[in-house]
Amino acid sequence: MQLVADPGVFPPAPPSDLDHASVIAAHDWAAFDQVEEMNNHWDRPGWAGNTRAYYWMLTFPGATALIDHARQCQSALSHLSLDSIDEDGLHLTLGRIGRVGEITERQLDVLAATASASVAEAFTLNAIPLTASRGAVRYSVAPWTPVLRLHAALAAVGTGLGLPMRQPTSILRPHLGIAYCNRPLSARAVRDAIRPLRDLDAAAASVQQVQLVELRREGHNYRWDVVHSLALR
Repeated sequence: MQLVADPGVFPPAPPSDLDHASVIAAHDWAAFDQVEEMNNHWDRPGWAGNTRAYYWMLTFPGATALIDHARQCQSALSHLSLDSIDEDGLHLTLGRIGRVGEITERQLDVLAATASASVAEAFTLNAIPLTASRGAVRYSVAPWTPVLRLHAALAAVGTGLGLPMRQPTSILRPHLGIAYCNRPLSARAVRDAIRPLRDLDAAAASVQQVQLVELRREGHNYRWDVVHSLALR
């Protein structure tokens, strides 16, 4: 699958191998090594307290190994006073469909029904060494190919129904956050805190479903209601 460089995403350039865990991890870490200061994740245009929007996401409510791994890392980073993501808030964002009020329930029903016949196979995702972006501490994940394949299938269905995703598959950078930065913060301090955690073993999570959710913010947390959950084949 062909990915392209884009300065609006992080990392701006894709890794040289989309499935090799060590290549992805090294690429993500090298990108974060260029960041001097992290910023406030919550200071984002287009979001307010009353914003509601529909997204395709992967969620991990029963992924015990991943949840325990994230808790261990969050505890080790507690001195940074970041906004840790609760275990029921762990997610991998695939793409935004549109705001509530712009899309009808009927359109969502048709989207889900059509997508259910097109979704890709189930797969296992590995949360590999911890890293960060400009606004969050997150796992690199591998492999990317099944995530990109799923995104492409959902995007094609949405486009055909007049509900395109906000970003194309070509600039997707799969990742899984565990904590959001809530203020300007030295990236060097975050790197120093994360570096020892990069030696931990990877945590695997089975991906059997994809969710269409209505997403909202509650304080410094993302919460959602599942509108449709589609089983992967």
